[in-house]
Amino acid sequence: MTGESLELALKDSELQKKDIQAAWFSNSGWGQSEFQHCIRGQVALSANGLDKIPIINIENACASGSTAFHSAWIAIKAGIYDCVLAIGTEKMYFEDYPIGSPIKIRGISGGMSGFISGTDVERTVKTIDQMKKAIQKGNEEAAKKSGKEGTSKEKPHSVFMDFYAMGARQHMKTHGTTQKQIAMIAAKNHNNSTMNPLAQYTFPQTVEQVMEDYVVAYPLTRAMCAPIGDGSAAAILCSDRYLEKNPQLKERSVLAIGSVLRSGSWKKDSICERAAEAAFEMTGLKRDDIDVAEVHDATAYAELNVIEQLGFCPVGQGGPFVESGATQIEGKIPINPSGGLLARGHPIGASGLAQIYELVTQLRGEAGKRQVSDAKIALAHNGGGTIGNGEAALCIHILERQ
Repeated sequence: MTGESLELALKDSELQKKDIQAAWFSNSGWGQSEFQHCIRGQVALSANGLDKIPIINIENACASGSTAFHSAWIAIKAGIYDCVLAIGTEKMYFEDYPIGSPIKIRGISGGMSGFISGTDVERTVKTIDQMKKAIQKGNEEAAKKSGKEGTSKEKPHSVFMDFYAMGARQHMKTHGTTQKQIAMIAAKNHNNSTMNPLAQYTFPQTVEQVMEDYVVAYPLTRAMCAPIGDGSAAAILCSDRYLEKNPQLKERSVLAIGSVLRSGSWKKDSICERAAEAAFEMTGLKRDDIDVAEVHDATAYAELNVIEQLGFCPVGQGGPFVESGATQIEGKIPINPSGGLLARGHPIGASGLAQIYELVTQLRGEAGKRQVSDAKIALAHNGGGTIGNGEAALCIHILERQ
């Protein structure tokens, strides 16, 4: 997979491997699944003819790919290199087990155990039984009230789905958000993916179909949750002076005008708000300047929460905002035209770079049926792991059409 995305990126830019001066390789689960720790990038890239250059390994949970991009961007801005690679690859599906299952983390085992490593494991392990009981009780009570008692007991799923479900229920209680509004996000993203040949899922979904799917953790049904899947994505970044020396790059190049990485805190705050403020301050742009965005929709509720935290609509108004059609491809601020994590897929180490690929495609005007009209400025939001009440790591990138 690394070789495929590398060759496609080189072909797209009309460059060769010898032109790459350094590489940042992102991956989250290879160590757990097949015990490949320490030199993942050197192993994956040398197998595909890219070696000897500096290769830096990035592991930052679901934000690994966007962190690789951020790190490569910094190196270009610093003037250390003129042409570099950010590449992410993740294999999450195995015939006998999904990511993490061969490993037992101090009593935690099973298909989704690997995802717990995206939390503070020491704290999580100490309270896992209490958490399970509280989560299960909340799921059962909410499902019973709604008349949609689900099959979450029978279906293994990431603990993050329970975290998102608890956030969704609180949002519904506080702001009057409905399950149908959340389902509208999932249906939108699934329908967008039908126009994306690189998406993991390419079938349409109605709002009714989304709501009728089995309950993972109320109010989230399966169709509202990102699937596991394999994937790889790559981006080549270069300096202005390199662009001048290689005129074939100019016509289709996109300018990365802002890149921000922030970390979570045990103190209650919004990492997304902090990162967004920094990104808009860095670029001098406002929310209304953004024409299209790819955001981290690990669940449909996550997308609703993110568009509020980014400031695209007031906090608490995400439900009506979505219901108005504002986030559709033809709407005020198109969100996840690729299908997002919900339908394009969420191969952890590759997801952030897949967002970059989609936004570059949009800014080039090459997105076909899912093309956002006259897209000039794009934003990518990618979070990973959990610290306190928010993500452990979060990146925001802002791109501009040349």
